Amino acid sequence: MTQATSPNNPHICVLGGGFGGLYTALNLTQYSWQSSQRPNITLVDQRDRFLFAPLLYELLTGELQTWEIAPPYPELLANTGIHFQQSAVDSIDLENKTVRLQGAPEIRYDYLVLALGGETPLHFVPGAEEHAIPFRTIADAYRLEERLRELEESDIEKIRVAIAGGGYSGVELACKLAERLGDRGRIRIVEKADQILRTSPEFNRKTAEEALDNRGVWIDLETTITAINADSMTLEYKGQEDTIPVDVLLWTVGTKVAEVITQLPLPCNDRQQVNTTSMLQVVDHPDIFALGDLADCRDATGQTVPTTAQAALQQAQYAAWNIWALATGRSLLPFRYQHLGEMMTLGTDTATLAGLGITLEGSAAHIARRLAYLYRMPTLDHQIKVGLNWIAKPVRDLLAL
Repeated sequence: MTQATSPNNPHICVLGGGFGGLYTALNLTQYSWQSSQRPNITLVDQRDRFLFAPLLYELLTGELQTWEIAPPYPELLANTGIHFQQSAVDSIDLENKTVRLQGAPEIRYDYLVLALGGETPLHFVPGAEEHAIPFRTIADAYRLEERLRELEESDIEKIRVAIAGGGYSGVELACKLAERLGDRGRIRIVEKADQILRTSPEFNRKTAEEALDNRGVWIDLETTITAINADSMTLEYKGQEDTIPVDVLLWTVGTKVAEVITQLPLPCNDRQQVNTTSMLQVVDHPDIFALGDLADCRDATGQTVPTTAQAALQQAQYAAWNIWALATGRSLLPFRYQHLGEMMTLGTDTATLAGLGITLEGSAAHIARRLAYLYRMPTLDHQIKVGLNWIAKPVRDLLAL
């Protein structure tokens, strides 16, 4: 049982229920607090479910179900003492230490965690906001699923899918969709750089290139999408433009900071990410911590911390410790980022993994990836539910034959 708190105890407000925000809140409940110091913790997110984003691709091929990768917050936070408030953030008053929410009472805080994640920018290319589909949320996955079913049930011979961006998200989407659509699919990756997965380990890049080639995915390198219409897109390659038909265009490029954060009088970089110290505190605001996509973070060694799920998970551990230390008069710890490697799915039951001196591909990498992500699920209860379901699935499949 979680010990009760008092209205007079410090209030920690966590904005954003992704890897940075949810795990910070959960980690805070694991520390020893005196009754007079035990904080009231409020987690705010506009959605009703947490999303384990690296497994979002598996929804498209039916490998996983929504409940496995997107459990409701009330279920995750049961018996933790954390209060969940489903609402969008309207504004933040730094002077009075209050957060104004849409359709809910404002929250006064003693410590604030900014972990609202990022948004997909679609305003750079004409027609993108109207016709492109981002792939960042459950709603995006449902929207794509609905469009794919329309096309699959139609009488068109080929289903033409274009994916803007040859990073991890673009490659994983291409492999999943190529397997789902089979011979009927025409999948194309459009990448402005001269290679896909430009910043990833060579092993992962080479394995991905082979997987894409085996699945018949076209790759347009050094190519830019300049316009999008309902059933076509315009590509520019070395000064030449060409308009080609497309049935689905997925946008996986770029991240922008939410407007509610960019409006704040906080120091930021040219991408409008909030500047933080190595303690993850916002510069000149020691009571505010910033994590994940919205933070310009350099760790204790001076290295720039990537805006990835594994980085946000590590930041959540340090942020929780440092808030606890700040509230209880202990020493804060400078964040030290450890790169643990990179994994990606390359279709059903196959993946690639490179990190910590290990390289794996195929089914072995698929199993390692699943186990690593199972371990990272937010609560033990959810880990057990998902793990048992994964164990039972092969048995159910055999019985269904």
